[in-house]
Amino acid sequence: MSYDTPLIFAIIPTLVFVLVACVEYMRPRRALTLGRYPRWQTAALFFGANGAVGWVLAWLVAVPAAAAWAATNDFGLLHWLDWPVWAEILIAFVALDFTLWLQHLAMHKLPILWRTHIVHHADPDMDVSTAIRFHPFEIILSTLWKALCVALLGVPLLVALAFEAWLAANALFNHGNVALPRWLDRTIRPFLVTPDMHLVHHSTAISEQQSNYGFALTIWDRLFGTYKAEAAAGRDAQAIGLAEAQDARPGGFIWSAKLPLT
Repeated sequence: MSYDTPLIFAIIPTLVFVLVACVEYMRPRRALTLGRYPRWQTAALFFGANGAVGWVLAWLVAVPAAAAWAATNDFGLLHWLDWPVWAEILIAFVALDFTLWLQHLAMHKLPILWRTHIVHHADPDMDVSTAIRFHPFEIILSTLWKALCVALLGVPLLVALAFEAWLAANALFNHGNVALPRWLDRTIRPFLVTPDMHLVHHSTAISEQQSNYGFALTIWDRLFGTYKAEAAAGRDAQAIGLAEAQDARPGGFIWSAKLPLT
């Protein structure tokens, strides 16, 4: 794999980010309480830090090494199957999506992991920038988990990269402050997480935060009983973020970066 390969797969999420940002600017779902600035500046700083640490580690070192090791040692589920290529790719996408659902569940259930994930949930608004607002600690932990899953499943590197691009595109879409028509939401929701569905997960209510863990597929929340169609307050009145930080503090980078240590 050349070092340009991960950059090629980064094009799709980049285009989705620009598209969602334009749509939510022209047709926003909700009025933002803090606005775009300084929230977008904070998200951009996290994105830069994560790119320099986590994503370089993930897609130039850890995940390629895991995929190469599995291929060299003929290890992992996909190496043990003798199915058509399309079927193995489908299995890889579904299985990796489930592993990310499990990771997200753990981030909410284990206090030590929640301390890193809380940075993502502290945003008192939700728009496309929230999808890139993650603390570097979480990105590093996620990288190690993805590398392990790629090795155990025997996922080829190009398939892992394609999955990551697909997952990122979905996360950018379902974090978008986009006024999706209700009929379209109902059509998509049985399969993919929609903005209104993920909005529930960003509620200030703990019981609602612990629902709708999916980043892309909705099957896991439906299967394990964590699906919630709408917040108790309704999608228009639902408060977003942390109940204890409904002010301007989460908009700042320093406050947000220090949050896991407080």
